[in-house]
This record gives sequence, structure tokens and C-alpha cells, in this order.
Amino acid sequence: MNKKLAAAVSGGAVLMLVLSGCGGDDGDKKADAWAKKVCDSWQPELKKIEQANADIKRVATESSKPEEVQSTDSAAFGTMSASYKAMGAALQGAGVPPAKNGEETQTAAVKGFESTSQGYAALKTKMDALDPKDQAKFAEGLKDVAAGLEDATKGGKDALDTLKAGGLDKAMNSQKGCQVTTTSPSPK
Repeated sequence: MNKKLAAAVSGGAVLMLVLSGCGGDDGDKKADAWAKKVCDSWQPELKKIEQANADIKRVATESSKPEEVQSTDSAAFGTMSASYKAMGAALQGAGVPPAKNGEETQTAAVKGFESTSQGYAALKTKMDALDPKDQAKFAEGLKDVAAGLEDATKGGKDALDTLKAGGLDKAMNSQKGCQVTTTSPSPK
């Protein structure tokens, strides 16, 4: 019943794979300094998101009671909402990035992370509203929550694409704070 949610989470919430690619060259010191400021702020948030994803997957793959699934998933969505909001705030606080259309890039990326934060907050509300005592309705509600994951993560994905398009991916990829350990998603 919760396996669909776990599958959706492994696909959608792995948005924290930040700006995948190779490390950057050492050409632009300003971009590196800006990226360091952002990535140092992002590191604790990325770890929280990674842990929240692991918690959701854990209760999805174990024979967890609906009450445990509900409380775990709700807490995870709350954590992800707060973390993406903090990531947007860190981008804002780092100042305009030294990139083409820097101000537009920053504004669009901050907006994307805020959208994902709001998306996870909405999923938390939906999860909290489910009745774990009614197995059939709970299972149906989980499908609805899983279906909402793609929309919830769209803003964050768009934000990362915006940063890449702004030419900031190399500088960010070279920062330790933006690198996360990931496990390959298991085949469905």
C-alpha cells in the first residue's frame, strides 16, 4: 500500500541530487565563493531531506502500521518543507550569483524552492488528514499523496535547472556542501 509512495519519493524527492555532474574548474573565483556560501548553508538541509526520504522508504518497505506510516511520512514532509524553504532563503541570502542574468536566476530559483516547500507542506496536510483506522480509505489517500509528489517537487527541479542554465552548476558541484551521498533507486 505504501510502496507506491516510496517509489514516488525515491523518484521525486531525490531532487536533492542537487546539480549532478563533474566538479568545476577553478576559473571563476566569484562563482566559487558564491557557491561555497550557498552550499555550506544547504548541507544540513540536504542531510535532513536525505534522512526524511530514508524514513519514508523504511516505513514503506517494512510491514508498518498505518499510524506509523502516517506519523513518519507527515514528519518527513514537514522536514522537507522546512528544508526547501531554508534552501531558498540561503540562495536569497547569498546575494545575486555571478552568472548571466544573475538576479533573474536567483529570483527564479528561490521561487522554485519556495514552491517545493509549499508542496511538501500541502502533502503533510493531506497525510495528517488521512484516517489510519480505515485501511481502504488510508490506502486510497496514500495514492493521492503519492500522486502529489511530482507537483510538489517540480519547483525545486525547476530551481536546479535555473541554476544550471545560469552556469552555476560547475561552481556548485565543486563544493563539498552540495555533494550528497546517494543510493541508486531500486528498479520498480
